Order: sequence, then structure tokens, then C-alpha cells
Amino acid sequence: MTDRTIRLFGDPVLKTVSSEIVEIDDGIRSLVQDLIDSVKLPGRAGVAAAQIGVNLRAFSYNVDGEVGYILNPVLTELSGEPELVDEGCLSVPGLWYPTMRYPFARAEGIDLDGRPIELSGSGLMAQALQHETDHLDGLLYLDRLDKPNRRSAMKEVRESSWF
Repeated sequence: MTDRTIRLFGDPVLKTVSSEIVEIDDGIRSLVQDLIDSVKLPGRAGVAAAQIGVNLRAFSYNVDGEVGYILNPVLTELSGEPELVDEGCLSVPGLWYPTMRYPFARAEGIDLDGRPIELSGSGLMAQALQHETDHLDGLLYLDRLDKPNRRSAMKEVRESSWF
């Protein structure tokens, strides 16, 4: 099992837009295994490749006992009235803030055989799809906070022991 170190807020890799995967080779298969191993740890709903220092469009998820991955994900549907949900991030440990998210999300991408796959869901799955796709676009959930909460979050980050 390879549990890769999670990159923390301030690491430039987290603010970089990830590149599309153009060839599925042993390196990509190894990346997917690392993502799956990393997301299986307790308290983890998703891990984006950027969070382990790889700027490729891939993430793993662990929601309601279902563990999987998607390559080159694109959000194809966001529906329902956006609502505030408590959100945290492995790259910003210890912080939880209300973040606007759609209650339903659908993502399309490919698997390791290049076949199309679709992930969709509501609740935690919808939140994870949006959160992890944001990572691949160089965004952290902190970027989506309203001004007062962002100011508070940034103060907490600056005062944290890990920053």
C-alpha cells in the first residue's frame, strides 16, 4: 500500500490547473493505485492527483463504502439549488467552513482501459465530485468561501501549526 503525502495549502501544485491524461501507461496505473491507497485511510472522501503532487486530471473517491477513481473527469451536470454544506480538505487540515455546493453532480471521464465512465450522486458524492474537480482546476474550497469566512479561514491557516 502506498499512501502518498498530502500536499498542504501554500504548495504551488495545488493552484495549478492539471493536465489531461493523454496516454494510459504504467505510470498512470501506478498513480491510480496510489490515489486509491491514499483515499482508503479513515476520514477521506476523495484525493485528487494534485494533492499528492501530480498535476494530472485524476482523482479517487471513498463515499458510502464505495472506492473508485476517474480519469479526465468533467462535471457534466450540477443540479438543484446550491446550498451551504460543511466542507474540509486534506490540504487544509483542521478547517471546516460552509461552502456553496450543488446537491447533485454528475462527472464523466474514463477508466484505465480508456472506456467512458460516469459518476453521479447527491449528498457527499455530489460534494466530493465538485471538490475534487475543483482541485484539478487549481481551486481549493477556500476559494469558494464568502469574504467573511475566507478572511477567517486565512487567519486560521496563518495561525495553524502546519502552515
